[in-house]
Amino acid sequence: MRILVTGGAGFIGSAVVRHLIQDTDHTVLNVDKLTYAGNLESVAPVADDPRYRFARADICDAATMRELLEDFRPDAIMHLAAESHVDRSIDGPAEFIHTNIFGTYTLLEVARHYWLTLEPGRQAAFRFHHISTDEVYGDLDGTTDLFLETTPYAPSSPYSASKASSDHLVRAWHRTYGLPVLVTNCSNNYGPYHFPEKLIPHVILNALKGKALPVYGKGDQIRDWLYVEDHARALVQVVTHGAVGETYNIGGHNEKQNLDVVRSICAILEELAPDKPQGVAHYADLITFVADRPGHDKRYAIDASKIARELSWRPQETFETGLRKTVAWYLENTQWWDRVLSGDYRLDRIGNKA
Repeated sequence: MRILVTGGAGFIGSAVVRHLIQDTDHTVLNVDKLTYAGNLESVAPVADDPRYRFARADICDAATMRELLEDFRPDAIMHLAAESHVDRSIDGPAEFIHTNIFGTYTLLEVARHYWLTLEPGRQAAFRFHHISTDEVYGDLDGTTDLFLETTPYAPSSPYSASKASSDHLVRAWHRTYGLPVLVTNCSNNYGPYHFPEKLIPHVILNALKGKALPVYGKGDQIRDWLYVEDHARALVQVVTHGAVGETYNIGGHNEKQNLDVVRSICAILEELAPDKPQGVAHYADLITFVADRPGHDKRYAIDASKIARELSWRPQETFETGLRKTVAWYLENTQWWDRVLSGDYRLDRIGNKA
């Protein structure tokens, strides 16, 4: 297949691109605007492969997206491009509304017009796969309830509300226009190449520098953690074998309180990085509780039985094995995150900020 991936320089998108090139025979066009969270160094392992192409473009730019589709002639679109950081959405929601809602609308329309030009066989095989989040469901009150594909939407933040809006648009384009779509909603991802503003890499890097490890509230928020490479495998399974019009929830079966996640990172660092910064006796001593953020959901947990039953996907990593791999990766790839923290990763070939 020829697969166009939007947001392929981001955290999850780059994992999808690496998986497609390294583990399948598919051809990939990676389309990314390269905002602050887009990093071409995350796809460097596959950048020289003849089945990989990159185009710097904004999904909100209909003319450019139309040209890319007409030139590349994809069999499927995997739409991952999105603003995704909850704290940033609280501080500045406008960008989330623009990219996540208007951008998805623009891409849907461009994809629909392209799809209508395809000959019948390719038209029947075409797929528009929209990658979303479990945060559209809001949070869970009980300790045993799980998000199902049929759980009503109740987003709590500007980020999750914008993703919920884009989910609704995708389903509407399927019902109204017949566009062959797939939707997936995933739990919290973690793993290599994760932008340092997110919880797990933030804690790892702060600990290595002897800085405070901030934990919101009491740290009792519960998340279901999914190793990013497991997620990438699931997404490719959905786009190649999923049923048109269906939604698949993807989870890691790893519910953990945020405080326990931070403590687990500290324990692994004690073993893998015993030489601590000056003045630090134990990494866990750096844990600092800070005021909770507005509208903070208490618990997310996904029932991923549908994708297991229908598409034979299950996560290969436990939280313990995945977290150890993640911490080890950050210890072994200091150049990648050093360049992110310094901003050098945004330098283009002529030395200007990209």
